[in-house]
Amino acid sequence: MTLDRWLSRLPIDTPSPLMKQIPTVLGFVVALALTFVPGVVRVSLPPYILAAVIVVVVATIAAVVVPWNRLHPGWTVAVPVLSLLGIGLLRLGTGGSASPFVVLTLIPFVIIASEPGRRNIAIAALTTLVVLFAPLFVDNAPTTPGDVVRALFSPLIYLIVAMVVNELAHRMRTQLTAASAAAQEREELLQQAVRAQDELVLNEARLKTANRLISSIWNAVTEQSVIGTDLDGIIDVWNPGSEKMLGLTEQQVLTARRSVTDFYLPSELEDRLRDMDARFTTVASADSFSALVDTVRAGSADIRDWTYVRADGKHVPVQVAATPRLDENGHRIGFIFVATDMTQAREFARLKDEFVGLISHELRTPLSSILGYLELMRDDDESPLSEEQLQYLGVAERNAHRLLRLVGDLLFTAQVESGRFPIEIRDVELRSVVIASVETSTPVAANAGVTLRSDVPDEPVELRGDALRLGQAVDNLVSNAVKFTPSGGTVTVSLRREGDEAIVAVTDTGIGIPAVELSRLSQRFFRASTATRNAVPGVGLGLTITKAIITAHGGRLEIASEEGVGTSISLRLPVSTPEAVAEALPGAGATL
Repeated sequence: MTLDRWLSRLPIDTPSPLMKQIPTVLGFVVALALTFVPGVVRVSLPPYILAAVIVVVVATIAAVVVPWNRLHPGWTVAVPVLSLLGIGLLRLGTGGSASPFVVLTLIPFVIIASEPGRRNIAIAALTTLVVLFAPLFVDNAPTTPGDVVRALFSPLIYLIVAMVVNELAHRMRTQLTAASAAAQEREELLQQAVRAQDELVLNEARLKTANRLISSIWNAVTEQSVIGTDLDGIIDVWNPGSEKMLGLTEQQVLTARRSVTDFYLPSELEDRLRDMDARFTTVASADSFSALVDTVRAGSADIRDWTYVRADGKHVPVQVAATPRLDENGHRIGFIFVATDMTQAREFARLKDEFVGLISHELRTPLSSILGYLELMRDDDESPLSEEQLQYLGVAERNAHRLLRLVGDLLFTAQVESGRFPIEIRDVELRSVVIASVETSTPVAANAGVTLRSDVPDEPVELRGDALRLGQAVDNLVSNAVKFTPSGGTVTVSLRREGDEAIVAVTDTGIGIPAVELSRLSQRFFRASTATRNAVPGVGLGLTITKAIITAHGGRLEIASEEGVGTSISLRLPVSTPEAVAEALPGAGATL
């Protein structure tokens, strides 16, 4: 073991009483050895030398065996005090005032003075005073004035030295504590830096792996268009799927700072703005973008059918999911539009519509025949049926009528999708249409425990349209409202005129519809999640038919709902522009 390594193991910063005692013992042993050399030191009183040895040995043993760590730190000064008294006895035995070993007092004196606390200054000075004054009382030699002056002046000097040593030791301890704290802090900072470096390397590796994964996924998304924009609709994200779907590269789009509305069909944006109660002769860019993100700004994702316009002018039917784009703090910094090409899906839907229309048309004839024969059986006077048979016949007839209505709805929706269904436009008094719908649904509402109210004006509300189709639209809304309202609820049907529009509003206190599903209510066969959870019967065609009828009359459908509170659906029909009615649905077979 080298000297440096040995010294590094010694508690130099906080030495024990034994460590402090070793210099004193070494000096005392050397002095004691000199007393045995003839002619070097005059031994005047051997008993005092023996007593000095005993005191120093006791002090050294105490430094070893006493558990100083269990005692108050101030008691450790007892060891150097005993040693200083032992040196005083050695001085008395080797000539008193003339002893050459007075210099040994400096070692325990400095140890006492350097201990923490100002009281140790007094202890060092008083103990040294005892050692220096003792020869004046023990020696038989006459005392000179010089001896008295030395005996008084030396303790004063020792007192001053004790003060200086104590202050220097105090400052050294303070600096040592600060240095130790700084070293410990540096060590902790170094360890933290090492850990941070390790975490940084690990995170960097994870980030590179994640970036490679994201890049691979991003480049693999070629069947969906993913477009990212800022808050104003300027495109800053353009994936390979967008390039494939719209015919422009990422560099072409980002360099030109294109707006996302540039790739939408303007007429669809205008229709959406009209649905939002915004009427414009020409649509500004900012307003067009609002048509895309109005629902998203309100806090909901928006899934809607649109038509993209490619760079070569071709139209691509798509379904677009618009969602907010957030930063690391959750603040909205833009929008994301994920579009799926619906060309094949639309073709499949067209074929399905043709099939549904064909099957529906073929089913109407046998169903009508079944109903005819059921009626003949019920009205046969020559072979009357029993009450039980009539009851069974009634069940069959009701279900046949229900099936015939369903077939009619399917056939109607197929005609709507193909762009051709018959309407007969003539003068219609809308007030009577609404009253008739309320009267038709009143028994059903009463059986369901729902209060059905009507609020119609006394004066007539006239317009041009198909009374049968308009009655069908109002019937659908009222029957839906009654069906989706629990027992004890209320359904209110109102009619009013605002400017050049007639408004039929059906409001209920039913189960409501989630906000994210409102935009899909007019899709065929779509049913709200609240209807599914509450097991409300239906196939999801009522609102599809209603919207088609209202659109054919140049009007529009407005829906407001809150889950658990209720739903309000309004039909807005024009009353002053009959020309728009015949032209509202291209290809509709209108009979004037």
